[in-house]
Amino acid sequence: MTGSVRPGDLADRKRRGEPIVMVTAYDHGTARIAEAAGVDAVLVGDSAAMTMLGYPSTREITVDELLMLTRAVRRGLATPLLVGDLPFGSYEASNADAVATARRFAEAGVDVVKLEGGGPMAERARAIIAAGIPVMGHVGLLPQHVADADGYRAQGTTADEAMAILHEARSLVAAGCFALVFEAIPAAVVELLMPSIPVPVIGIGAGAHTDGQVLVFHDLVGLTEGRLPRFVERYADARPLLVDAVARYAAATRDRSFPTPAHNYRIAPAELDAVRARLARESGARVREREPGPESPAVC
Repeated sequence: MTGSVRPGDLADRKRRGEPIVMVTAYDHGTARIAEAAGVDAVLVGDSAAMTMLGYPSTREITVDELLMLTRAVRRGLATPLLVGDLPFGSYEASNADAVATARRFAEAGVDVVKLEGGGPMAERARAIIAAGIPVMGHVGLLPQHVADADGYRAQGTTADEAMAILHEARSLVAAGCFALVFEAIPAAVVELLMPSIPVPVIGIGAGAHTDGQVLVFHDLVGLTEGRLPRFVERYADARPLLVDAVARYAAATRDRSFPTPAHNYRIAPAELDAVRARLARESGARVREREPGPESPAVC
């Protein structure tokens, strides 16, 4: 099963100047929400390492863990393009590793895969594309390359960094990537770079000049605890609502106001009488089994 939105549809949107909407999803439930909301693309991001599995960074999640989540998302989607992140350590070492991992994600139902970085990673992208799997590139801030919290900073804040991002983006385009993600790059720099990028560019913390935007589901609906990146807009504050719902359920259970008769399943009175009668017979039988019999004569 694949989504009805295809990679070429994103290119068509770029040509028409129609913004592309992408959001992350990590399970069947969030996939169904993304489907109902009418987004163009869904990313099973390695951010699931933190949002779903409680790891400290995206570098911790394994291929098998991310594939499990990918299959769940695939079952929930019919329309959006499904993009699968290749996790840290699964593609960098060789073209063979990259192709093998990408094939596993394709078998799990993704339409395309995403990998981080240009330079040598452009060769990995080229190999995956040659194997028949479309690739979305990713430049700017590369979370898989961040070893500690201090590494999460904007990229392209100097002329050298900005030009390096452009060169990486061009290498990925030359390798055949159908689209790119720009992450945590100053909007003024992105505005200057965009005319040099012929494929759709989806931004996250890269300003309004990109061809579209992507946000982490948990961030935009208010499920994330703690400080959010400055580029996040919170469109709902769901966590307090959900905490309140569970707390009210807990209170109702403890004071026995839940469940009420309205929550109960019914049984016909005659059937209930039959259950009582059978229980009475079984209870009587057990009593008779426990009653002591006549004492046996002593044996000398």
